[in-house]
Amino acid sequence: MNNIRNFSIIAHIDHGKSTLADRMIQLCGMVSDREFKNQLLDSMDIERERGITIKSQTICLPYKARDGKQYLLNLVDTPGHVDFSYEVSRALSSCEGALLLVDAAQGVEAQTLANLYLAMENDLEIIPILNKIDLPAADPDSVAFQIEEDLGLNGENIIRCSAKTGEGVDEILEAIVNHLPPPVGDSKAPLEALIFDASYDAFRGTIISCRIFQGTVKAGDIITFMSIGASYKVEEVGHFDLNRTPRKSLQAGEIGYIIAGVKTVSDTRPGDTITLKDRPCAAALPGFQEIKQVVFSSLYPISTDEYENLATAIEKLKLNDAALTYQKDSSSALGFGFRCGFLGLLHLEVVQERLEREFDIPLILTVPSVNYHFYLNDDSLLEVDNPAYFPDPTLLKGTEEPFIKASILIPERYMGAVMNLCMERRGENTNYHYPTPGRIEFTCEIPLAEIIYDFYDKLKSITQGYGSFDYELLDYRPSDLVKLDIMVNGERVDALAQLVHRSKARERGLHACDKLKEEIPRQMFKIAIQAAIGGNIIARTTISALRKDVTAKCYGGDITRKRKLLEKQKAGKKRMKTVGNVDIPQNAFLAVLKSDQ
Repeated sequence: MNNIRNFSIIAHIDHGKSTLADRMIQLCGMVSDREFKNQLLDSMDIERERGITIKSQTICLPYKARDGKQYLLNLVDTPGHVDFSYEVSRALSSCEGALLLVDAAQGVEAQTLANLYLAMENDLEIIPILNKIDLPAADPDSVAFQIEEDLGLNGENIIRCSAKTGEGVDEILEAIVNHLPPPVGDSKAPLEALIFDASYDAFRGTIISCRIFQGTVKAGDIITFMSIGASYKVEEVGHFDLNRTPRKSLQAGEIGYIIAGVKTVSDTRPGDTITLKDRPCAAALPGFQEIKQVVFSSLYPISTDEYENLATAIEKLKLNDAALTYQKDSSSALGFGFRCGFLGLLHLEVVQERLEREFDIPLILTVPSVNYHFYLNDDSLLEVDNPAYFPDPTLLKGTEEPFIKASILIPERYMGAVMNLCMERRGENTNYHYPTPGRIEFTCEIPLAEIIYDFYDKLKSITQGYGSFDYELLDYRPSDLVKLDIMVNGERVDALAQLVHRSKARERGLHACDKLKEEIPRQMFKIAIQAAIGGNIIARTTISALRKDVTAKCYGGDITRKRKLLEKQKAGKKRMKTVGNVDIPQNAFLAVLKSDQ
């Protein structure tokens, strides 16, 4: 165990985590130059295309140190985006140390701080690393000073490197061996293993990623999942190299996988403890904090006969993405689907893309919303997160919406712009203080519904990426909510309905009408797109009809011949409008979600 090191790479987005992991894999001789490709650990197409990490990935690196000893380094590469910070917290629970990467050009940023605090909560040993020192814009000395001042880490331990060129990566590997503590545990004690991730294989069932804290597990053992009490026989255990490599056993201190023919996806829960059936451990390990979903949206298959496939796909994806929640839902326009909870809009986009790619199910999404409280005249309480269940306004006594306490950490120069943004979003009780010179922590209370629409994107753009945003749910407060219906050709489209504050209804209605006008193809008749509250139309645009020149064949002659043809065309268009259906393309539903900026 003294020769094992479990560590994680944490940093802000685009500070070079995956590139550093690539260099380490190359230096440890895990991959030949011919087989090497960038972002080796990012196995999903969507990760490669966007250049981001979504899932934390594990790899076991054999490393021969300068003192001649052979070490086993278990590296966990983590995502940087705030929507996937739950992946980081799960990865850190299986490590003893962390490499904190800081870009030598960008300096300390929002997620650098957030991830550092996560690592400190887990009592991890931290090695600060200055990456990208080869960039022309790099200023390593001032960023090193920033790491000491803002993060309070020891400046003497900072290692300077360039993950792209490989300079300084040797030093990092030596620092991991010399500065990070080895795992502790007893391989003869009863088995205690923490599940921190899982994925589904069509042939082998569930593949469980776990960290062994105590004891030993090998093929043939009967294991039990402590939260549900289900037992399975272990078929194979092993390490994550670039591919899965079977081993005779996994012992205390190691990170690896277990395959036990688990076919019921719901049995495997990240945060659960695995133990042996005939020799259980005394108590379960502390799992992970419950994740709070923020954004709710309904997913529907484009063709209704794909519903069963979607149900299976969401269950398998849930195994790989612990932050997703779902329940059944239905809509008159779109049929049966699922109401899902997400951590943010990027999480929503990624789940949608993964379902479409990995399971080949094209989807339609509805406008995201949050959970509202409605008090009826008989004093009963109705909880609604779906506009379809908005109660009759005549029965309503009062409405409440959830408020959050937003903490925004920004450089001083962006204070005015951020304050304006919060005021636009109905923020109240604002105050601020200076945690360090030049940085402001700004707190205010904002309705959650105003956050999910495009708040985070706007905050990032006005603070040039330096704004760090965190929130906690406060309580429900009285509000004036209305249901905004979108009508296309006189028919209400329930999948586009939204619950909004009355003061925002017209602005949101105009936005939806304009976006739909761009996306819906023109027909032979005029299409009216309207936004309405109850019976009142508050916004409207019209898609003009395609014009066919029916008088082209009339040259000269009497005007009544042309008039007759035009009247005939007009009657045809009128008839078409009464019987014609307007098909709304799938990207129109998505366009309504996107903001103009």
